[in-house]
Amino acid sequence: PVLLSPSLPPSPVGVLPMVAYGQVVVGAPGAGKTTYCAGLQQYCAGLGREAAVVNLDPANHVPPYTAAVDIAELVQLDAVMDEFGLGPNGALVYCMEFLEMNLDWLVDKLQALGSKYIIFDFPGQIELFTHATCVSTVLAHLSRRDMRLTAVNLMDAHHCSDASKFISASLLSLSTMLRLEMPH
Repeated sequence: PVLLSPSLPPSPVGVLPMVAYGQVVVGAPGAGKTTYCAGLQQYCAGLGREAAVVNLDPANHVPPYTAAVDIAELVQLDAVMDEFGLGPNGALVYCMEFLEMNLDWLVDKLQALGSKYIIFDFPGQIELFTHATCVSTVLAHLSRRDMRLTAVNLMDAHHCSDASKFISASLLSLSTMLRLEMPH
């Protein structure tokens, strides 16, 4: 008999839950997360490996990649700002919390991707990783569903040219790594 995690629904007879692999791309605004995701998707295509980019940045309206899943299908940043009178950062936090409350939507979309390598493009607002728990909750839920994820924390090269900026960026990266509880 196959033993499954008690938190997962049982699989159909003879079908085991599929293990998925991917990267969670995080970093400060303007660090190149979206460009990295587009480049990685092209690189994977060149290798003959199917990759799917999941756009979880509601402020990223026209990404340079083909998004297999787009958070804009679930919640739109501009609508949140208008409806609740929030600024861009508050609206981003709201959107991520809304995603957290609607994890079934994300899981259904991800299951439809099959065995593709998954690249998550996250927003760069640091409060999502240092103060709010919504992103870490979403990623923990996906990990419990047999998604093997690693975080890629991008840093602007400018921050490497000055010792104090480099130390600040490194501490920010460390803080994010600890909060996400996943390999970097």
